[in-house]
Amino acid sequence: MKAITKTTYLGGRLMLQNRNWFSILILALVLMLAACGNSETSGGSGGNQPEENNGGNSSDPAPSEEEESYTIGITQIAEHPSLDAAVDGFKQALEDNGLKEGEKVTYDLQIAQGDGSLSTTIATNFVSSNVDLIFANSTPSAQTALAATKTIPIVFTSVTDPVGAELVASLDQPGPNITGTMDLHPEAIPNTLKFIKDELGGTKVGLIYNAGEANSVSQVNSIKELLSELGLEAEEATVATTADVKQAAESLVGKIDAFYIITDNTVVSALESVVSVANERDIPMLAGEFDSVGRGALAAYGFDYYDIGYEAGVMAAHILLEGKSPSDIPVQVPQNLKLVINKQAAAEQGVELKPEWDNIAEYLE
Repeated sequence: MKAITKTTYLGGRLMLQNRNWFSILILALVLMLAACGNSETSGGSGGNQPEENNGGNSSDPAPSEEEESYTIGITQIAEHPSLDAAVDGFKQALEDNGLKEGEKVTYDLQIAQGDGSLSTTIATNFVSSNVDLIFANSTPSAQTALAATKTIPIVFTSVTDPVGAELVASLDQPGPNITGTMDLHPEAIPNTLKFIKDELGGTKVGLIYNAGEANSVSQVNSIKELLSELGLEAEEATVATTADVKQAAESLVGKIDAFYIITDNTVVSALESVVSVANERDIPMLAGEFDSVGRGALAAYGFDYYDIGYEAGVMAAHILLEGKSPSDIPVQVPQNLKLVINKQAAAEQGVELKPEWDNIAEYLE
C-alpha cells in the first residue's frame, strides 16, 4: 500500500511540474506575439497593413462611380442611302452631346431587308434585351417597335405620316413613349407636282409604290388629291418586293409624262431599275429625296436625311441625359426645303434645262 501511495504522489508531483512548465511556455509565446504585433502596427515595416483607425485620411482618393452608359437598338426596314444617312446623323447628334460610340453608348443596328416579320423580330429582341432606347428608322420599323413596347423610349425618323400610321396621337402631343422626326415637308409634294405641270408640261404622273407600306399609301393618297386639284392624272403600279420594281416601271411606259418616286422603301431600294427605264424612254423622273437625285433622278424638292436623323438624335439625347419623356417632345418636320436638279439625269431623260431654274434650284453635276 505504501509503495503504491509513493508512486501516486510522485506521479502527481511530476504532473504538477509539467503543468507549470507548460503554462510558462504559453505565456512566453503570448508575449512574443504581442511584441510582434506592436512592431507591425507602429509603422516601419508594417507599411502594407491597412490603417483602420486613421480617422479617414482626406488625402485618399474617393471611390469613383462608374459612368453610366447606354445601349440603343436601331431598327431599319431596308438598306439604302437615305436611311443610312439618317443613322449617321443620329449618331453624330449623340456624339455632339457627349455620348461617343464605344465609350458611353453602344449601338445594335439591325436591318430587316424589307421583311415585316423580321422587323417584328428585331423589335421583340430589343425589348428582351432591355435596351435603353430604340431608334426606329422608317414607318414599318416604328410600327413594329411600338407594338413591341409601351415603356422603352422610341425615337423615329424617315416617317411620312406618323398620325396616319397610328404612331402618335398628334404631332404636338405624341404617345407616352414615342416621338421623332418626319421625312415629309408640307410643301414638298405640292411643289413637285407643280414643277411637273408648269415646268415639264406633264399631265399624267406615274406612281410606283408598295401598297403594304402605310408610309407610301399616305403619300399616294395626298398626291392623288393634289393631282385632281391641279387637273392632272395619276397612273399607279404597285409592288411587293424590289424584284417587282422594274416590271412596274415598264408597265407605265406610254401612259405617263413623268415618274414621281415617293419615299417608298421598297422602290427606293431598287431605284436604279426605274432610272434605267426613265433614261431609255426619255421620261423625266422626279423623286422625294436628294439621295435619289444623286442616283439618277432628275430632281427633288427635299432635305437631307442626315439632318432629320440628327434632329432625332438630339431628341434621344434629351431623353437619355435629361430624363425627358417622349410625350413632351413634339414631332418635328424637316427644315430647309430646296430643289436639287441632276444635270446628267436631265440629259439622259431628254429634259432641257431652263435658265430660270437657276434662280430656284441647286444643280448636281
